[in-house]
Amino acid sequence: GQKVCYGAFKRSCYKLAYFQDLSRRVGFQEARQACEIDGGALLSLESEAEQQLIENMLQNLTKSGSGISDGDFWIGLWRSGDGLATSSACPDLYQWADGSMSPFRNWYTDEPSCGSEACVVMYHQPTANPGLGGPYLYQWNDDRCNMKH
Repeated sequence: GQKVCYGAFKRSCYKLAYFQDLSRRVGFQEARQACEIDGGALLSLESEAEQQLIENMLQNLTKSGSGISDGDFWIGLWRSGDGLATSSACPDLYQWADGSMSPFRNWYTDEPSCGSEACVVMYHQPTANPGLGGPYLYQWNDDRCNMKH
């Protein structure tokens, strides 16, 4: 990944890792550990403006690769434990891995689905046919933590 720095946000530097090679993709905890080893944390998004910044960075990153390819990105939002995972309270159980208290959310339509899906990705599926909530680009989806992204 390449580190990119801006002055306008609380966390002024970001590092994105994008692997077209499926064998290099990792689960949530592996991604979290890789960020921590690198002195950072999985991304916490605190506003619509920061969401837009990340979308722009992803567009630039994926354009520079060899063709368009699908691949969601882990962000630092997750739900610990199984308590109330299927209840209406489930969306309120998600927390940021770095301890941020940001209430900002950008869920895709009908997400989070909860159940066994407790870790969150930012959609990046430019080749997928749009669903009921539109294209699968940049909105958030809860997924199983052992999935490779």
